[in-house]
Amino acid sequence: MQLFLSNVVTAFTQVVILFLVAMVGLFCHKKGIYTEKASRLTTNLLFYIVAPAIIIRSFLGMEFSRDTLGGLLKALLGGIFFHVVGMIFAKILFNKSDKDTACIFKYACCYGNVGYMALPLAQAVLGDEGIFYCSVILVPFNVLSFTHGVNIMQKKSENEKFDYKKLIVNPGVLGVAIGLPLFLLQIELPEIIYAPVSYIADLNTPLAMVMFGTYLAAADWKTIFSDKRIFGSALVKIIIVPLITVATLKLVGFGGTLLVACVLSASAPTASNTVMFAAKYDRDTGLASKVTSFVSVLSILTMPVMIAIAQSLQ
Repeated sequence: MQLFLSNVVTAFTQVVILFLVAMVGLFCHKKGIYTEKASRLTTNLLFYIVAPAIIIRSFLGMEFSRDTLGGLLKALLGGIFFHVVGMIFAKILFNKSDKDTACIFKYACCYGNVGYMALPLAQAVLGDEGIFYCSVILVPFNVLSFTHGVNIMQKKSENEKFDYKKLIVNPGVLGVAIGLPLFLLQIELPEIIYAPVSYIADLNTPLAMVMFGTYLAAADWKTIFSDKRIFGSALVKIIIVPLITVATLKLVGFGGTLLVACVLSASAPTASNTVMFAAKYDRDTGLASKVTSFVSVLSILTMPVMIAIAQSLQ
């Protein structure tokens, strides 16, 4: 029990640190220094430049062995598993809801901030090994969000053809495509190349959290508590999915940093992609912002507990 509480305190401290940085973004939004509109441009910077740099650096930081290769494959399977769990519960809870809004809640249940929240937290709690496994989980996240996620959000009357290139040509997959060969071949980049990659990767935590703070500031908190479906999305995304993930993965033999990394990613709050996808497919962006903000705030309490559970079982 003492170990569990110690793990909760450690994880909670790291989560609070991240949210204190987010408060800077909230303050800047209120003062007009850095608004939600500006943060949307920052999202592109994080998505297309910083995220691949993090992934590449994480692969460079790992020594190749049979264990790490096995861990990579397990992380991939773990990422697929908890996304599928989210899909199942989303379908059960929201399949009979109003279609125009149900898509928001379904997406919110399935897809979490495995990049902007999980990677900084993994860096703080687990180090390079944790980032390595969490980076691998970005692959199923990107593939599923650009297939299943698009299918949820896209209006059926639209004639827009699905772009299959997005399954391969996206930052998460490209980052792994560059980093994986370097890891397998144990290639060391010269300092003149490695240093810029590392510097860019270091931008993730402060930029992601400041950006997230603007979303918190822009959310309409007065009307959040009037929609029970928002609570349902939170229940699935940050409680049910991570609990099922930790129980199942432990049962099939996951352990150590790998188990904690998978559970950490599974317990990440609703992805900010929810808002971006809602905007792209002409859905209710205000509702998407509410869900994302509410689940993210609640995750301050739930993520430390889920991480501590996984750490206690490792």
